[in-house]
Amino acid sequence: MSKTASHGAAGTETPKTKDPVNQPVITLKESAGAAELGLMTNLTWFEDPRRLGFSLARYKFVSKMLSGRKSALEVGCGDGFCSRVVKQEVEKLTVTDYDPVFIADIERRMDPQWKIEARTHDILSGPVPGSFDAIYSLDVMEHIPEAQDGTFLENIKASLTEHGVVIIGMPSLESQAYASPDSRAGHINCKTGSDLKRVMEVHFHNVFLFSMNDEVVHTGYAKMAHYLLALAIGKK
Repeated sequence: MSKTASHGAAGTETPKTKDPVNQPVITLKESAGAAELGLMTNLTWFEDPRRLGFSLARYKFVSKMLSGRKSALEVGCGDGFCSRVVKQEVEKLTVTDYDPVFIADIERRMDPQWKIEARTHDILSGPVPGSFDAIYSLDVMEHIPEAQDGTFLENIKASLTEHGVVIIGMPSLESQAYASPDSRAGHINCKTGSDLKRVMEVHFHNVFLFSMNDEVVHTGYAKMAHYLLALAIGKK
C-alpha cells in the first residue's frame, strides 16, 4: 500500500490528501458523489464565471433578510442551483418556475440533505397554491411586460401571509447600456430604482430599496447601481 492511498470499497484505493484535514473532501465524494451544476448555472460557469459570484451574493442577501422564516417561496427559480443558500436560513423552501425543463433538472439533482419542493407554475396564470411568510423573485420581473406588473405582484401577494415579506430583484435600467445583446433582448421591463419602488408601493405599505454592484449590496445612489433589490412588507 502506498503512503498516499488506502484500500477502499471493492479493493479500490482511496486517495489520501497530504493534510488529513482535507480528507473529508475525498470521503464525501466517495459516499455522496460530486455535486452537479444546474442547467443555467452550467452555462454561466462556462461563459462568465464571475456572474455566478454575483448571483450567489443576491441569494445570500435574500437568505439573511428571510432568516428564520417558516415557509418561503421562490418565484422563477430557473435551475434552483443558488436556492440552497436560502434553504440554509428558512425552515421550508418551495421553488417554482414556469419551465418544466428546469423543475425536472432540480428534481434530478435533489440532495436529500437539502430537500426543497420544486413546482412548475406560471405566476402570471395565478397565485402559487399555499401560504408563505416570505416570497422572493430574482431576475424575473424584468422579463415580464410592464402591463403585467400588477398581475405579477397581485398573484405573489395572494400567496403571502398577512405579515409576510417580499423581495424582488432585477437589473437596473441604467445597467442595460452594458448588458449583452442577448440580455437586452430578454430584459423588456428593467426599471430605475425610483420606478421599482413606486410600483412596489402600489401593493405594499412599506418598501425598502437596496442597490447592488457586483457582490456588494448597499444603500447607495440607485442610478449607479447595476442591480436593484426591493424589500416589501405590509401588503395592501
